[in-house]
Amino acid sequence: MRRIAVVPGSFDPVTLGHLDVIHRAAGLYDELHVLVVHNPGKSALLPITQRVSLIERAIIEAELPGNIIVSSWSMGLLVDYCVDVGASVLVKGIRSQIDVAYETPMAIVNRNLAGVETIFMLPDPAHAHVSSSLVRQVAALGGDIAPYVPPAVAAFLNRPLA
Repeated sequence: MRRIAVVPGSFDPVTLGHLDVIHRAAGLYDELHVLVVHNPGKSALLPITQRVSLIERAIIEAELPGNIIVSSWSMGLLVDYCVDVGASVLVKGIRSQIDVAYETPMAIVNRNLAGVETIFMLPDPAHAHVSSSLVRQVAALGGDIAPYVPPAVAAFLNRPLA
């Protein structure tokens, strides 16, 4: 039986911490879906199609091994996507106790709804302080985001506006 997992997130934008989790998760599963999900509670900087494209470019640039599929999902429950692709595991990167407190109830509901387990993965300590919202804030104020994001993201966000 193939081991299929999903790494969901808003990835607005994808960070080096996200890539670290994706890289390590890809080594644990036969197929890994990186799923850009719409979060109605957040105001997005980038459209979903752009986030998918940047993740795909970042994975190629980083030469991540494994069978990694990048998709998006904006309708229905996350576990519906898992059932559709045959995934039995969600992989969630967590940086702090706040993330654990936020993710735990959702993990329990996802297991109850569809038997999908959630695995919490700690980031590399070099990236544990980085979040997409922090990157957006630094970028908006003209700061250097290159230490926090893949080169494709830095180039895209630092491009001159027409």
